[in-house]
Amino acid sequence: MNVTDLSAQANSLLQSIREGNTRVLGRSISFIENEVPGYAELLEALEDGYSSVIGITGPPGSGKSTLVDGLVGQWVQQGKKVAVLCVDPSSPFHLGALLGDRIRMSEWYNHPQVFIRSLATRGSLGGLNPKIVEISDLLKAAGFDFIIVETVGVGQSEVEISCLADTTVVVLVPEAGDEIQTMKAGLMEIADIFVVNKCDRPGADLFIKHLQSAFDFNVGGTAKEPIIVKTIALEKKGVQELAEKILLHQKNINQIHRAEILVEKAYRLIIQKRMHDINKNELMDKIQKRMQTSGFNLYQFVRQNF
Repeated sequence: MNVTDLSAQANSLLQSIREGNTRVLGRSISFIENEVPGYAELLEALEDGYSSVIGITGPPGSGKSTLVDGLVGQWVQQGKKVAVLCVDPSSPFHLGALLGDRIRMSEWYNHPQVFIRSLATRGSLGGLNPKIVEISDLLKAAGFDFIIVETVGVGQSEVEISCLADTTVVVLVPEAGDEIQTMKAGLMEIADIFVVNKCDRPGADLFIKHLQSAFDFNVGGTAKEPIIVKTIALEKKGVQELAEKILLHQKNINQIHRAEILVEKAYRLIIQKRMHDINKNELMDKIQKRMQTSGFNLYQFVRQNF
């Protein structure tokens, strides 16, 4: 298929997506994930659109999915269209999402205002799908008001979500207790909003005090004041306040912040493009051959071959 045919196919797909065809949208996401011929033309045909991208991250068991379910309910009641990307660990066998069945959000799967897609990390160390930038931009073109990205939440790599989201929400639970003193600095710094979920549990108020005390410092003479929301996601308590805080944060986003996000997204895309032709099996063959000669130096090998 020539470039003209691929471009025509891309425009046809985009037209169907704009008209609300979720089957075509789902199929197009698969095209992008698997780099099916024509996916690049599809991406290059995207028009500049704006949707609020909200990143939800935090440790496993903190109630992220239940919280997302509550946020979806809040915005659907307001007549908004919401897309949810649930990034899950990958199966080592088929690279698919292990937690693809989202029971807690089952009521939204067939809702006309909601689109939910589980994505696998596919080995990405950043807790996100390697094609998350492209997929989120496709969802923007589909006209969603809000795009929620729920990360796998597996450690220091959680911080990568801040490079994609307009607003990053870090979900914690009171059981973290004194661990707040040793919490990963990166995770503390990326949060625009902290959610203390399951705050009906003992020690919730003390945990919030510890969280606030972690920010009692000045950076360049300006104190950093955290936004903290208490929730009980299972009972939908505090979810409306969280939705309001997210909207308030979105309104205050300036052009510099938007440019920073575009820079990070461009950086990811450039790395992907430059790494695209590197094959580990071929790399193994080259290194094994070079190791048979004396004086092998890894750094010279990399400079000479790449």
